Amino acid sequence: QVQLVESGGGLVQPGGSLRLSCAASGNSFSINAMGWYYQTPGKERELVAIVSNGGSPNYADSVKGRFTISRDNAKNTVYLQMNSLKLEDTAVYYCYARLWSSSRWRDYWGQGTQVTVSS
Repeated sequence: QVQLVESGGGLVQPGGSLRLSCAASGNSFSINAMGWYYQTPGKERELVAIVSNGGSPNYADSVKGRFTISRDNAKNTVYLQMNSLKLEDTAVYYCYARLWSSSRWRDYWGQGTQVTVSS
């Protein structure tokens, strides 16, 4: 069984920064892609940023130039550095991973971490 464990959410003022972390753990898996999605009440989950093996990161237009995604492959961990946060960045942020596990590709989600941008 593979788990994604997130950390780093919280309350921040507009213009502030937060760093989210997500570590994948479990038995016998390999990672193809890791990323972050966000969701607000009444809306579908949307992509924030994602990076695949050997590929360049992809970002939502709304976060380009402000957010940076990175991976530490040795730790099976993905990070999201969020700078210049805006009120509209308030959401639950979910870690996502596409993994090879038990002989097939599988999609995994973290439990979600709340990010609140408020003055």
